[in-house]
Amino acid sequence: MERATRVNLLIGTGHFLSHFYVLCLPPMFLVWQAEFDVSFAQLGMSVALMSAVTAILQTPVGFLVDRHGARTFLVGGTLLMTITMGLMGVATQFWQILLLCVLSGVGNSVIHPADYAILAGSIPKERMGRSFAIHTFNGNLGFFLAPPVMAVLMAAIGWRMSLITVGLLGVPLVVAILAQSRILIDQPRSHDQATGPAISGRALLMTKPMLLFFGFFLLAPMAGAGLQSWLITVMHQVKGMGLEAASTTLTCYMAGATGGVLVGGYVADRIKRHLTFAASLTTISAALLLVVAALSLPDVLIFLVMFASGLAIGCSRTPRDLMVKDAAPPGQIGKVFGFISSGLPLGSALTPVPLGMLIDHGHPELVLVLVAVLLLLSLLCCGTARVAAEQAREVVPAE
Repeated sequence: MERATRVNLLIGTGHFLSHFYVLCLPPMFLVWQAEFDVSFAQLGMSVALMSAVTAILQTPVGFLVDRHGARTFLVGGTLLMTITMGLMGVATQFWQILLLCVLSGVGNSVIHPADYAILAGSIPKERMGRSFAIHTFNGNLGFFLAPPVMAVLMAAIGWRMSLITVGLLGVPLVVAILAQSRILIDQPRSHDQATGPAISGRALLMTKPMLLFFGFFLLAPMAGAGLQSWLITVMHQVKGMGLEAASTTLTCYMAGATGGVLVGGYVADRIKRHLTFAASLTTISAALLLVVAALSLPDVLIFLVMFASGLAIGCSRTPRDLMVKDAAPPGQIGKVFGFISSGLPLGSALTPVPLGMLIDHGHPELVLVLVAVLLLLSLLCCGTARVAAEQAREVVPAE
C-alpha cells in the first residue's frame, strides 16, 4: 500500500471517530430523557458542550500543533475521545454525561489542526484536493454510521453496553495510529518560525477573507447540528414516524452527505468555479428541506428527498475546503484550517439547545425551516469571503 494511502487511512481513522462519537448521542436522547428525567433542552446540552469545548480549544491547539508537532496531539486526543465515550455507559447521573462530553470535546479539539497539518506535510501537492475529500468523507462516514449502529446495539445490548462497546472498539484504532505514526509527517516549518508565527498567525486570522470564511464555517454547521440533533425527534413528532423510520430519515440524509463528498471532490478537481458550484448545491439542499417541512409526503419519498438534500450539501464541501486552501498563504494551512474549522464545532454548539427549547414549547415544525434559512445565510459569507480573498491576492502577489 503506497504511503499517501496509508496516511489518508490513519488520518481518516481519527476523523471518523470524532464524528461517529458526536452522533452516538442523539440516538440516546429519548432513552436518556426517561432514564435521567431531563428536558430536550438539557439533552441538547450534551452535544452543545462537546462542540463548544472543541470550538474554544481548536485554534490554540492549532498553534501548539504548528510549534510542537501534530502526531502526539492526534494520538492523545483520539484516545481521550474513546475513553470518555466508554465511560458514558457507566454514568448514573446526567451531570456525569455532561462532564464526559466536555472531556470528549477536549480530545476532539485536536483533530482538525493535527489532520490538516499532517496532510500538508505528508501528501503530494497534486493529490491534496483528493486527500481533503477523503478526510471529509471519513468524517461524514462516522456521522452516517453512528445512528444505525447505535440503534442496532441499543436493541441488542442496551444503551449502557452500547456506549461501552463503541468506546472499547476505538482503542485498537488508536493503537494502529500510534504504531504507524512514523509515516505522519508534519507540515514543513522554516527555522525562524520558532519566534515569528504567533504574531503573523494572529494577524492572518484577523484578515477579512479569513473572518468571512469563519462565518461561513459557523453558519453551515449550525444548520447541520440542528438537523443531526433533532431530525429524529421532528420526524417522530411532526410526521408521526416511528423511531426506526425517523432514524432512517437521518441515515438517508447522512448517506447522501457522505457519498456527496466524494462526488464533489471528483468534480472540484475538474472545475474552477468552486463558489458557483458550492452555492448552487447549498441552495438546492435548503430547498429540499423546505419541501419536507411544508408537504405531507409518504415515508419513502421523505427518505429520497432527504437523501438528495444530503447529497447536495455533501457535494459542496470539498469545493468549500479548496476555496479556503486557495486563500491560505503558503506554509499557513495549519493555522488557517485550525481557526476557520473551529467554526464547525462552534456552530454545532449554538443550535441544539435553542432548537430543543423550540421543541419543548411545541413548535417542532419550525426546526427544518430554520435549518434551511441558516444554510442560505451561510452563502452570504461564502460569496463575500471568496471575493475578498481574490481582491487580497491582487493586492499582495503570491510569493
